[in-house]
Amino acid sequence: MPLSRANSSSMHLPNSSNLSISAKSPQKSPCREEARRLGYYRNAVCGSQGGPLALPYRWQWRVERWKNSMRGFFGGEQQPRPKICPACGALVGISATRCHECGASMRFSIAAVSKGLSRILGDHDAPVTSALLIANFLMLGVSWLAYAAVGKGGGFTILWGLIGEPQYRLGASYGPPIFYANEWWRLVTAMFLHGGLIHIGFNMMSLMQLGPALEEVYGSARYLFIYVFTGAFGFLVSAFTGHFSVGASGALLGLVGAMLAITTKRGGAYMQDLRSRLISSVVILFVLGFSGLAIDNWAHGGGLAAGFVLGKLLADRQPMNSKERRTAYVLGWLAGLAIVASFAIMLVHYHDPTPFSQ
Repeated sequence: MPLSRANSSSMHLPNSSNLSISAKSPQKSPCREEARRLGYYRNAVCGSQGGPLALPYRWQWRVERWKNSMRGFFGGEQQPRPKICPACGALVGISATRCHECGASMRFSIAAVSKGLSRILGDHDAPVTSALLIANFLMLGVSWLAYAAVGKGGGFTILWGLIGEPQYRLGASYGPPIFYANEWWRLVTAMFLHGGLIHIGFNMMSLMQLGPALEEVYGSARYLFIYVFTGAFGFLVSAFTGHFSVGASGALLGLVGAMLAITTKRGGAYMQDLRSRLISSVVILFVLGFSGLAIDNWAHGGGLAAGFVLGKLLADRQPMNSKERRTAYVLGWLAGLAIVASFAIMLVHYHDPTPFSQ
C-alpha cells in the first residue's frame, strides 16, 4: 500500500547529531567484546560476520607453548609438562619420581640413557650393529697407525698383515698373559681387532647380514650382551690352546648359534631352510680352518656353542614387561661397561713389556 503524504511526513528520521556521533564512535562487535571479557583470544578469532572461529588444535598448542616459553624467559613460572616413562612409554604424573607401570626412575634410568644413545647413533632399527661397525673400523685404523709408528705399516700390511707386537699391545687374545698375568680384558678387546682389510671385510659383511635381524628379535640390549659374551667365551676357549688371535668372528659365530637356537624353537619350512643354510656355512668355515688357513676354529667353536646356549635360554622376542625390560637393560649395560673398562685397562698397560720385545 503506498504511503500517504501524512504518513511519510510523520516518519522519524535520525538527526544530524546522532549521525555525527555514530561516525566518530563506531559500534563495537559483540563477539570481540565477549571474547575480550572471557579471554577467548587464546583459542579463537572473530570472523567477518562477527562470529567466533576456533583455531586449529595444532595452533592452540603452539600458542600455549609459546606463551609458556616466554613466561619462563621473563622469569615467570612455567606450566609443568606431562612425563613419559623412558622404559615403558607410559604417561606419568607431573610430580612422580617413578613410573607407576614399571617402577623406572624418572630422574635417571638406564633406559633413558640407552634410548638417548640410540638417537645419537642414528639407526633406530639397529643402533648397536651400527656402533659395532664403527668401532671395528675405527680400531682397524688405530691398528694401522700403531704399525706405521714402528715402521711396519707399508706395502700390503693393511690388507692382511696386522699381526704382531702392535696388536698385542692393543689387546690381542693370547693365553699366557691372560692366565698368568690376569689380563682378562684381552678377551673383550681382541674382538675389535682385525688382521687387515680382508679380515674385517668378511666379518663386517657377516655382521651386517646377521646383526639387524637378531637385534630386532632380542632388542638392542640383549643383542649386545650376546655379542660380547659369545665373543669373549670364544677367545677364552682359544686361549686354552695358546693361540694368538684377533677378530670378531667368535662373536659372529655366537650370533649364528643364537639364530640356530631360534630355528629349533620355531617351526615351519622357512626355519628349516634357514637352519640348513646356517649349518652348511658353519661346516664350510670349519673345513677352511682345518685346511691350514689362519682361522681360529677354537674361537669359532666356543662362540658358536655359547650363542646356541644363550639362544635357548633367552626368549626370542622383545622384552614384554617391566621385569624383562630391566633385566635386558642390565645385561646390555654390563656388556657396554665391559667394553669400556677393557679398553681403559688396555691403555694403562699399552707400554708394558711384551713377549715380542724380550
